[in-house]
Amino acid sequence: MTNAPYRFSARAGDMDREQIHAWLSLEAYWAKGRTRALQDAAIDASTNFGMFDSASGRQVAYARVVTDSVTFAWLCDVFVDPKVRGHGVGVALMENVCALLDDLHLKRVLLSTGDAHGLYEKFGFKPLAQPEKWMARTAAIPET
Repeated sequence: MTNAPYRFSARAGDMDREQIHAWLSLEAYWAKGRTRALQDAAIDASTNFGMFDSASGRQVAYARVVTDSVTFAWLCDVFVDPKVRGHGVGVALMENVCALLDDLHLKRVLLSTGDAHGLYEKFGFKPLAQPEKWMARTAAIPET
């Protein structure tokens, strides 16, 4: 898309790690206090996506996916810069991420959200049909 105000990228080298860490560790309720080392390790072990201001090149949104690329994916750390919320950036990010995930023909893509249900519902996400079958193992692992 030419002259569009924002562009999408799935290139790991395009991600602004400093900005991503600042957003998540300072503003995201699920990642507050996350260390830079931990965030960099998460980025390195994931598929990363970003939206960028076409004029300045500045990153304005981020998402990452943890996946085996065959059967399962976990969409996480979705964040849109508050300065551009309401301008379609989150929708554009999700359109592009979901298109790439659709190409993998995965059986299941999960996410956890405390607030953006309406956005994700536009892309086919629904509450778990049988949540009683799902379990989670959480551990008190010190962040480094």
